[in-house]
Amino acid sequence: MNEKVFRDPVHNYIPVDNPIIYNLINTKEFQRLRRIKQLGSSSFTFHGAEHSRFSHCLGVYHLARRVIGIFEKKYPDIWNPEESLLTMVTALLHDIGHGAYSHTFESLFGTDHEEFTQKIITDPETEVNAVLKRVSPDFPHQVASVINHSYPNKQVVQLISSQIDVDRMDYLLRDSYFSGVKYGEFDLSRILRVIRPLENGIAFSSDGMHAVEDYVLSRYQMYMQVYFHPASRAMEVLLKNLLKRAQELYLDHKDFFRQSSPHLVPFFENQISLDDYLSLDDGVMNTYFQTWMTSSDKILADLAKRYTNRKVFKSISFEEDDSEKLAVLRDLVKSVGFEPDYYTAVHNNFDLPYDVYKPDSQQSRTQIEMIQEDGTLIELSQLSDLVRTLSGTIHGDRRFYFPREMLTSGGLFADSKTNFQSYISNKRFKDPKEAGQ
Repeated sequence: MNEKVFRDPVHNYIPVDNPIIYNLINTKEFQRLRRIKQLGSSSFTFHGAEHSRFSHCLGVYHLARRVIGIFEKKYPDIWNPEESLLTMVTALLHDIGHGAYSHTFESLFGTDHEEFTQKIITDPETEVNAVLKRVSPDFPHQVASVINHSYPNKQVVQLISSQIDVDRMDYLLRDSYFSGVKYGEFDLSRILRVIRPLENGIAFSSDGMHAVEDYVLSRYQMYMQVYFHPASRAMEVLLKNLLKRAQELYLDHKDFFRQSSPHLVPFFENQISLDDYLSLDDGVMNTYFQTWMTSSDKILADLAKRYTNRKVFKSISFEEDDSEKLAVLRDLVKSVGFEPDYYTAVHNNFDLPYDVYKPDSQQSRTQIEMIQEDGTLIELSQLSDLVRTLSGTIHGDRRFYFPREMLTSGGLFADSKTNFQSYISNKRFKDPKEAGQ
């Protein structure tokens, strides 16, 4: 086929010269990713972050293609070129199972985007599966096995999913670019120069240690400054509480939801087919929310208005042993007429920036290996003081969310404001004005 080119703001030109890749891009399941935001509700905080899973998946494919080109040219004795198409296809399809407002939606309805990714790839009714079968009858299952980490060649698995992989490389650069921040930037060119295949995985030449170190730090900064931003999490809380209210109302108001939001009904009834899952995207959900704004249920209507119009909840950070204090705050919120189940929430965000391999761990991570001049391997944190500092340490916080009216300067909530703010101050919670909202 003639080479096709996608113009990309992060990678400039993304060439596609393989008909399998091009046909996969044109499937309805992959095109759906144009309608799924990469960062969900973070666009309410970083207004430029409107980019899609589609552009991210193209970027991951492109990085996989570049790495493969290096491996085929420089390490033909270690890298098997017969693995190249599988690696590029898996990179392209790795997020095809993400749903509308993926992570928030998953936590409420119990869906798993990786499971749906594998279903889309292996289901004989999908366009994706039909394209993959043109390679070989078992090719869809090979792709799925890379997704679930059971594929025997760990070179392929680690390129797609490890502590430094083409997925993370793209989303750090892409999310940083569209969020308008610099935290996610790192020396991609240098990393691509020092990446190497091993017999059972991938590693990096030790002379590129500082570029890898910079990558680990960039990931840490993006989590702390962008992904864990208090205002973005406030919108996640609103979205989750809104959907929770709708789910609880459904039993007594089925006709309303069948008319106003029919594609959500299978999720309310916990009878979800693959077609049901694929029928939802961010645009469909947003249309439903606007319809709910006129609901006769005051809580549903109010939460829908708050989410649609970005009426962000405020928050305070707290420690793990503050549960009794939070109960008092919930009572204060309830005292002015807000139902705490829908107008308050605890939201925890923690991340492990880097971890060494622990074979006994339930979710052990593949550590980053550095190749010395004599061919020996040394784990990254043994060489880098900076990474050693971050290694094995969980970073993040716990936040309690509540309506901003609790801090209003007058009117209905004036007395409660005094009590609420006084309690926060006396108990030494962090001032919500410092939360960056």
